[in-house]
Amino acid sequence: MTKFFTLELAVEFYEISKDLRMPAHLKSQYLRACSSIALNLSEGSAKPTLADRRRFYFIALGSFRECQTILRLHGQTQTAVLKKSDFLGACLYKLCQAVK
Repeated sequence: MTKFFTLELAVEFYEISKDLRMPAHLKSQYLRACSSIALNLSEGSAKPTLADRRRFYFIALGSFRECQTILRLHGQTQTAVLKKSDFLGACLYKLCQAVK
């Protein structure tokens, strides 16, 4: 079984995000959005048609953008999270462009 690199990154992003400290209302929304990235990538990868995969990958990208905004609202400066976020965002963007 081959690894889905972007999915692996999304899982890593979720794992390092669990330890972030932020207000409860933001943390809850943030973790839901983080998990949505990985879950939609996983579900999309199992879809039989390109159109179905595209839809789920773009939903994952939307959840990623939500995470970015929450990090921005919170004023997050933790380098590891921001670096992982930047790399994951680039991979999600490229994935979405590849399935157009």
